[in-house]
Amino acid sequence: MVVLNLLVKPIAIFGIDATVQNRVGAEDYGIYFSLLNFSLLFNILLDFGINNFTTKNIAQYPNIAVKYIGKVLTFRMVLFVLYAVFSFSVALILGWNEHELSLLGLLVFNQFIVSLIAYIRSHFSGLLLFKTEAVISVLDRLLLILFCGYLLYMPNDFGAFQIEWFIWIQTLCYLLTLFISFALLFRRMGLPKIKYNKAFSYAIIRKSFPYALLILLMMIYTRTDSVMVERIHVNGKAEAGYYAQGFRLFNALFTFAMIFSSLLFPIFSKMLKEKSNVIPLFNMSSILLVGGSLSIALLCTFNSEYILGLIYREDIAYSSLSFPYIMLGFVGMCGTVIFGTLLTARGNLRFLNIVSGIGIGLNVILNLTLIPDMGAEGAAIATLGTQSAVAFAQFIYCYHLLNLKFNLNKALTILVFIGGLLAFYYYIPVNTIWLLIATLAFPLALMFILRLLDIRQLTRLIMPKQQ
Repeated sequence: MVVLNLLVKPIAIFGIDATVQNRVGAEDYGIYFSLLNFSLLFNILLDFGINNFTTKNIAQYPNIAVKYIGKVLTFRMVLFVLYAVFSFSVALILGWNEHELSLLGLLVFNQFIVSLIAYIRSHFSGLLLFKTEAVISVLDRLLLILFCGYLLYMPNDFGAFQIEWFIWIQTLCYLLTLFISFALLFRRMGLPKIKYNKAFSYAIIRKSFPYALLILLMMIYTRTDSVMVERIHVNGKAEAGYYAQGFRLFNALFTFAMIFSSLLFPIFSKMLKEKSNVIPLFNMSSILLVGGSLSIALLCTFNSEYILGLIYREDIAYSSLSFPYIMLGFVGMCGTVIFGTLLTARGNLRFLNIVSGIGIGLNVILNLTLIPDMGAEGAAIATLGTQSAVAFAQFIYCYHLLNLKFNLNKALTILVFIGGLLAFYYYIPVNTIWLLIATLAFPLALMFILRLLDIRQLTRLIMPKQQ
């Protein structure tokens, strides 16, 4: 899955998505980006823990799992109606016009199809068909590369590329992926009987509510910036487009940061159940992910226009104002991946939900204060402030729960590491692609030189079966 994602998703993100923005311009892409993020805000209403329930039960009871499919599919239809009504009610309050609401309608439908694909993938995961799941996980992006790539890069008589085409092509790719996924699943498990079961649906909601609430709150304070900048700034559509240019790299990197979460959650859960010492793994994963994200953030901060210039043709001077803050906010986001994963494994959902609720309040206040005068740059500063505050609160709570002791030598070593990064990226500006690649190796080498990383713990994380 990691290899396929590394091969396909960067091409989809930078070869297709970024090229679409170059073709349609900041304003048209800005409204699409704002509506897309709005459609993501409430998409937890489409799942409510169904996928986790499915994976767990199929893994434990594969022979009887087929009886749940019909109940879940009908329940998902009910959730889709709830999600669509809620999303459009909020959209009407925010004042989008008829054309924008029509685009939102497609995006809302796309989210529903994506949720069904994720549900089918959870069956393959539960049945231990990991190769099949891996292919399905990238199939929609692969189809997008083929279909959209033809319109973007091959000679044709269709005229200037339109943002509506991009959305319709995504819809087609999602539907084809869903059809293939259903065909593969039903070939193995047979056709389901569609039947709604109220008690079954209520049981899932009751059991999954704390997790669903956490995902909803995190999604709101992570995705609301682009919606607010488009709605409250005088030149909102263009500013949302500038913000999207920097956020694209943030989103691409976060996809791979979440791999850490999927690795760490079962490991932390097992170690906590066995009452093993999680501190060494916690320290190592924190330094690896937070230190690595800080390295990338500083590289982007000191070379923002060059890096953006590798991807985009226009508006680089504008988007480079917000880009450094967005990438520095990525450091805080990676912190929540580590700290939040440990706290979730411990079952500290009440604390996580409270902190996430406070994060929403902080994010809204910062956006309302900064966006009217600073536009995309203000939204990026709000992202940095919110992600840093949430990560710091989670770290302090982990520090208390694990009864960690302050280590002066380790603190000084970390300061030396940060100082070394600052000096390196300040005095060595990147001006070629080869130098850009070479500079990415420096932080990892510095971690080993300063002995911040333990190679044995790193091996255990990569190959958890050896634990």
